[in-house]
Amino acid sequence: MFARVSPFACLFVMALFVQPLAAQPGAVNVESSRPDTSDTGVTVLQPGAEQELEQMEAARQAGESDKDGRRQAEEALRQAEQALANGKEPLPNERIGTAGGASRLTEAYWARQKQLEQNVTRARQRLNKI
Repeated sequence: MFARVSPFACLFVMALFVQPLAAQPGAVNVESSRPDTSDTGVTVLQPGAEQELEQMEAARQAGESDKDGRRQAEEALRQAEQALANGKEPLPNERIGTAGGASRLTEAYWARQKQLEQNVTRARQRLNKI
């Protein structure tokens, strides 16, 4: 069966190769073209649209600055709380020995604690305002 099919297959393949080489009557030459992309981008179509676009841009920038302000206030609160936690331990010069052999904290320690707590309170208030 292979012997009978192969001569016909060869003729068929040769016919396919010869066909594109011959010019077809009425054929049209097709040339590739490239689209004009020189003036692509954002174009304002309406007269008031440019002003509206500027307003939208200003609103977006205001929103971003609000977010930045909130992030900064949150970071300031975190730092103030961390300073308060780290400041609980008395510094070397904030203990005084007593007559009975014990020690007590000085007024400088309590003033420092009060200042650290005020810093946390101010940072919280600033964050709540935003």
